[in-house]
Amino acid sequence: MNRLKKWVNSPRFSDVVASVGAIIVGLIFGLVILLITNAQQAFPAFFTILKGGFSGGAKGIGEVLYMATPLILTGLSVGFAFKTGLFNIGASGQLIVGGFVAILVGVKGEALGSYQWIVAFLGAMAAGAVWAAVPGILKAVFNVHEVISSIMMNYIGMYLVNMLVVEMVYDKLKNQSLIIKETAELPTWGLDKITQGSGLNAGFLIAILFVIITYIILNKTVFGYELIACGHNPEASKYAGIKAKRNIVLAMVIAGALAGAAGALMYLASTGKHIRVVDVLANEGFMGIPIALLGLSNPIGVFFAAIFIAYITIGGFYMQLFDFVPEIIDIMIASIIYFSAFALIAKNLIAYILKRQKKKEKDKPIEEVKEAKK
Repeated sequence: MNRLKKWVNSPRFSDVVASVGAIIVGLIFGLVILLITNAQQAFPAFFTILKGGFSGGAKGIGEVLYMATPLILTGLSVGFAFKTGLFNIGASGQLIVGGFVAILVGVKGEALGSYQWIVAFLGAMAAGAVWAAVPGILKAVFNVHEVISSIMMNYIGMYLVNMLVVEMVYDKLKNQSLIIKETAELPTWGLDKITQGSGLNAGFLIAILFVIITYIILNKTVFGYELIACGHNPEASKYAGIKAKRNIVLAMVIAGALAGAAGALMYLASTGKHIRVVDVLANEGFMGIPIALLGLSNPIGVFFAAIFIAYITIGGFYMQLFDFVPEIIDIMIASIIYFSAFALIAKNLIAYILKRQKKKEKDKPIEEVKEAKK
């Protein structure tokens, strides 16, 4: 009982309440949109969204996990940077650059045989890391805010990849990248059969592995402690003998590698996407921001937040059975993202209330003594 009370009074509890509150408010807002659009079918459609992937049985659950795979990694990318005091808004650019390298190796690296997908995956991570290193260096050396430089790198990455796709791996008929070789596809390890033919593959297990590794780095290593310390107070870290500039760059490099890995897992799947030559930034990269917010930048929280977003997205697909356009689920997700931005406000409000309550409990014995003296 005391342990439960201690947890309720801790900042972690207010963090969880704030995130859950953002989700609930976002869902309610979505329900209101459904009621306005078609009141008769609103509640059945809403409950279908809540059922999510369960509406499609084992295959539906498999599709949820498949869709969540790149979101987990982009969420980790943004969350890792948040933990180290940096705002990596450039996950979209890092993802598309990593995805291009994965496709390039997947199309032209047939000589690698069964190692082709591994080389493509590692190449994507390296490309994402290099792309993120630029904002990291600008931040560490010239104190250029990483938000500005990351946005710049997003657009440079998008246009550069469009140009390179046309030059190197272009399908003119479909205006997209070529299909990767079969040896470059991610293995399924039987996950597709378990989920009755869904797109689920080894990428999901790789994403779980990265969740564990990221959690250990941030919470169980001296290196992780130094990264967090440098991000929050570079001057104090420098005074303590920590190489602040180096660690800022390393934090961005790791974040970029995670986003690059997301690109690889997107484009190396047998049912994966192709890079279309259009002037549009990868949405999965930007989704990493709300996922990191909902997951409180904790790797485990990010994992569940990504699955939740994928879960209601699949639910929105089944919602079309009730004659609702699929864009409504985008509105609902956007509202959850919008309200998640207020999670910090809610968190601070809860912390303030708890602080006042503690102060009252602390002052109560003093007031009782004063009353007794009177």
